[in-house]
Amino acid sequence: MIHDQYTERLSFPVRSMTQLTETVWSMVIECPEIAERAVPGQFVHLLPEGDFTLRRPISICEIDRQEGALRIVFEVRGKGTDALAKLKCGDRVNMLAPLGHGFTMLSKESCVILVGGGIGTPPMLPLAAHYGENAVMISGFRSEKQVILQADFTETGAETILCTDDGSAGVQGLVTVPLAAEITTKKPDMICACGPMPMLRGVAALAKKHGIPCEVSLEERMGCGIGACLVCACQTVDQNGDTQFLHVCKNGPVFNAEEVVW
Repeated sequence: MIHDQYTERLSFPVRSMTQLTETVWSMVIECPEIAERAVPGQFVHLLPEGDFTLRRPISICEIDRQEGALRIVFEVRGKGTDALAKLKCGDRVNMLAPLGHGFTMLSKESCVILVGGGIGTPPMLPLAAHYGENAVMISGFRSEKQVILQADFTETGAETILCTDDGSAGVQGLVTVPLAAEITTKKPDMICACGPMPMLRGVAALAKKHGIPCEVSLEERMGCGIGACLVCACQTVDQNGDTQFLHVCKNGPVFNAEEVVW
């Protein structure tokens, strides 16, 4: 009976499911109490139905406190995320949230450059919503087929720059090229980024070169999601130059870029 009550507290209704690309889905989850506490950069930990023991960490894409809902956008990469993609409106999903350490939120008048690569783009959306026209959003994808959320970013009022590796949409090339140009003209108060490690390394290097505070959201495999296991350990360095291993799930996923050992 106690187990049933515990499970019920983790069960939330799916308000909508939308397919964005061949492999990427958008899910809106009704969870008023969680939406009230969530901040940009945090994530949810979902347990797919069926024979699964490990949860799937997915970044929060939108926080709608008025409607009491969270939106997540995820890519189908295996059996677990495939099971999540099969959920329908009205189904319930087992979720732990909000988890992790989010981005530092400056005043809405601050100039901030946001950088997202691939499926690391969704967690940038609530930041764009916060800073609005004072934000520049640079998105990078392999090709036009993988591009997501561009209309959503435009709706926030943020300036949007799209890059693709093959030039099939937007500007051909790496996100660090327009980032370098925007740093020179905008002189931002902060840079926030999420995406593949090579991209984050390049973003962090540019931020350090120009003396701009930079926070990055790291993508790591997670087990428990609450810092009890060592699956998502990340090597960092403190202000004294001493290295230590921290949990991406608990101490992150957002870190000061200069603390990360690249």
